[in-house]
Amino acid sequence: MSLALQELLAILDLERLEHNLFRGRSHKTSWQRVFGGQTIAQALVAAQRTVEPDRHVHSLHGYFMLGGDPGLPIVYEVDRIRDGGSFTTRRVVAIQNGKAIFSLEASFQVDEPGLEHQAPMPGDVPPPSSLPSQKEILEKFGDAIPEGIARFWERERPVDMKPVILKHYTSREKLDPVQHVWIRAAGPIPPDRNVQTAVLAYLSDITLLDTSTFAHGRAIFNRDIQAASLDHAMWFHRPHPLDGWLLYTMDSPSTSGARGFTRGALYAEDGTLIASVAQEGLIRVRHQPK
Repeated sequence: MSLALQELLAILDLERLEHNLFRGRSHKTSWQRVFGGQTIAQALVAAQRTVEPDRHVHSLHGYFMLGGDPGLPIVYEVDRIRDGGSFTTRRVVAIQNGKAIFSLEASFQVDEPGLEHQAPMPGDVPPPSSLPSQKEILEKFGDAIPEGIARFWERERPVDMKPVILKHYTSREKLDPVQHVWIRAAGPIPPDRNVQTAVLAYLSDITLLDTSTFAHGRAIFNRDIQAASLDHAMWFHRPHPLDGWLLYTMDSPSTSGARGFTRGALYAEDGTLIASVAQEGLIRVRHQPK
């Protein structure tokens, strides 16, 4: 297990302050804002800590209101909205400096049998074993990789990634707003379903918003782009131990009004659809001085 993954699992183990209050910390990082996936995952953990163990999250919806400061703790306040016969609903507000930075609603359900179908995994995607790692991409393309992306890839992170479409990362060519990325945890995840879903929520925020820049020959790390997640929704279809590569398929149907909208689906290597995601984010073009 990488040190970065150990750190992720540690920050997901929130400190209980009181009946409905929890406190979390952030990754040690040089970035000025807390990674959105961390806030989603920690808010989900706070909600999970107030739900009966036989009920598991099937959906969550969150809104980002302020950028979090990674140097300060985040307090998560849980509102126990409803405990029904088979469903449980929780609302969580993440707070820093007395201000709400993120809110989340999550619904939990007892496992039940029912009708089954799923959309198939794209069949034309090369397997992860045939694709270069990010380190190998950096070594091969060097200065062609934008500075912001290179710095992001060079850091040790709790997940490994293998993008299928390299043109986006090596050129400013305008591309169809579709992206496929193989992604996996950088080590084994504990056999705890709540931890597995929290880690899945964490990695669901990686690369998603960037897909909305493909059609414009830009990337969220470009100096002329101001990017930030605005909301995030996720549906957990089937449990998975996260013990291998996942295919993250993404497409962006629309970018307008300085906002980009992206949909995603997470598949296991055997084609099982694990989760679906949707996100809208700020994609604002900065006017550079002449």
